[in-house]
Amino acid sequence: MSGNVSGAGGTDRFEGSTQGGGAAAAEGGVGEGGIEPGQVRRLWHLLEPLHAVLYYAPESFEEAAALGFGTEERWPSYFPYRAAPLGPVGAERVASAFYSFSPRMVDEHIASAWRTASPQEVLAARERSVDRAYRALLGDGIAGPQMAEAAALARRAAEAANTAGRPLAAAGAALDWPEPPHLQLWHAATILREHRGDGHLAALLVAGLDPVDSLVSFAAIGAASVERFESRGWSPREWAAGRERLAARGLVDAGGVATDAGRALRREVEERTDRLAAGPWQSLGPDATGRLADLLGEFWVAVIGSGLLPAETTLGIGKV
Repeated sequence: MSGNVSGAGGTDRFEGSTQGGGAAAAEGGVGEGGIEPGQVRRLWHLLEPLHAVLYYAPESFEEAAALGFGTEERWPSYFPYRAAPLGPVGAERVASAFYSFSPRMVDEHIASAWRTASPQEVLAARERSVDRAYRALLGDGIAGPQMAEAAALARRAAEAANTAGRPLAAAGAALDWPEPPHLQLWHAATILREHRGDGHLAALLVAGLDPVDSLVSFAAIGAASVERFESRGWSPREWAAGRERLAARGLVDAGGVATDAGRALRREVEERTDRLAAGPWQSLGPDATGRLADLLGEFWVAVIGSGLLPAETTLGIGKV
């Protein structure tokens, strides 16, 4: 899952094992509460596009331009939109929380971000963006009973998320809940995806994969092309050094393709990520979690069918 969605504009599009009881219990155990690993990952696959609309919708670029951010590509608005819940923090803090982006790239977009608009102004703009985008994509569905029910269930899961040690999830959870159900659904999806993402970074650290190594190892198993991962701003020299480190560990071969050991390590990372992301769904329970998955299908189809989101992403959705 390394990092956030990648790509620019509309050039690409989204596609849409457990350990024993001791380890599972220590890490938020998948299997507890009747929630299986596949269900945890399924909810991520369903909710991620609903969150990611913010970074691709034309309404988001219009709101960003009104604040004074560039719109020639998505990064000038992506970084402040995603970082705004943290407050007016500097590039070092953002790079730490986002993990897989080159600090140079983060600094390029964050150094002047809060001089262009305050975090509070950015938060208001992103809420307007999602409101407008959802209205355009979902039409009358935003006012229907399915939306109200889905929003209520997703909010219950998000409010149950343990945000200790998860800076992006905690920052999102500290924000006030919007009133309209469709905005509650987006806010819940955002908290839950950042909760999963923060846990994913912990899994990468346990695996000994630094920001560059995490991308090189993910590309090595075919999660996305090397060119797609280049969007994270690392230089060819840095990428090559990461490949050399992984080769020394026996995780990739001379061509940068994952070895059996490399695939096993990435599988462990994704399974650990699922375990760490399971808590909110265990709290919600299997029946309500299944019901939410069913309700999200209609909205997921509308977002995916819009053509706004990329098919190839650095998250590996559809491939892990």
